[in-house]
Amino acid sequence: MSTARDILAVEKVNKSFHDPVTVQVLKDVAFSVARGEFVSITGKSGCGKSTLLYILSTMDTDYQGDVVIDDERTHGLDGERLAAIRNEKIGFVFQFHYLLPEFSVLRNVMLPGLKLGRKDAAEVEADAMERLRELDMADQALKMANQLSGGQKQRVAIARALINDPLIIMGDEPTGNLDKRNADTVFGIFQRIAAEHRRSLLIVTHDPDFAARTDRNIVMDDGRIVG
Repeated sequence: MSTARDILAVEKVNKSFHDPVTVQVLKDVAFSVARGEFVSITGKSGCGKSTLLYILSTMDTDYQGDVVIDDERTHGLDGERLAAIRNEKIGFVFQFHYLLPEFSVLRNVMLPGLKLGRKDAAEVEADAMERLRELDMADQALKMANQLSGGQKQRVAIARALINDPLIIMGDEPTGNLDKRNADTVFGIFQRIAAEHRRSLLIVTHDPDFAARTDRNIVMDDGRIVG
């Protein structure tokens, strides 16, 4: 059951794959994430974490149940509305940064803002520089993305996720390719996003230390929430 302070509510989500036999991978998954809450999801490989995140991000629409984002039920919405929700309300950070090597750091951060089209290019550029400053990356703004270290690339990916001021950041193993020092840096950035910007975070991780430090850890096993 969602409340007024919930950014995300998941209501009895079930998901099966049919290739060639039917296998149920998510079973009555239900939980909510409040505004400003930093939540992790853990569980063994194959337990359904990434499948769930794909549904919550509105990319997968073939499931039963419902997902409510900012009081809007998303199941059954058309592709255009789902794309708008993704661009306006959700920021994504993945294990692999997916920066475009042919563009500068600044341009990579700007791209989702330009796509959204709420502001002109000069305003989006100013916003992008502010995000980079917050993450101590402003001095790298004019470098090409492939000139950065792994930790720097992930910080740029976080800046890109923040450019449209989303209500929730969703991450799939965002520290999975980082050493401990850089992983701790990214965790600190996420903490600050939740505490200072009152943005919610939902992060899938295999790192027990990362999960233990979040506000709440959701544990999955065999497609169910078990803790």
